[in-house]
Amino acid sequence: MNVKLIRMSSGEDVVTEVLEEKENSIVVQNAIVAIPAGNSQLGFAPWAPILSRSKKELEVNSKFIVFIADPDDSVVEQYEQMFSPISKPAGKKLIL
Repeated sequence: MNVKLIRMSSGEDVVTEVLEEKENSIVVQNAIVAIPAGNSQLGFAPWAPILSRSKKELEVNSKFIVFIADPDDSVVEQYEQMFSPISKPAGKKLIL
């Protein structure tokens, strides 16, 4: 998965899987937005909650993107647990 943090010109921080970068847009899927959850924590909600569930990909015009960056590793882990078809164990553990 190519998980990225995208800051939109609206101020939203979107965590998503980038499928393709085009000249004037990017194609993403499974976009979620970070929202304050209280006690200095963040929660996540669908970025476009009324978008058809059958629509897997979304094309975003580059003129609305401020920057694209790698999110914190813990955010990537949580995102992959939400959307990856393969279940991975959380963190590294030593088993004796």
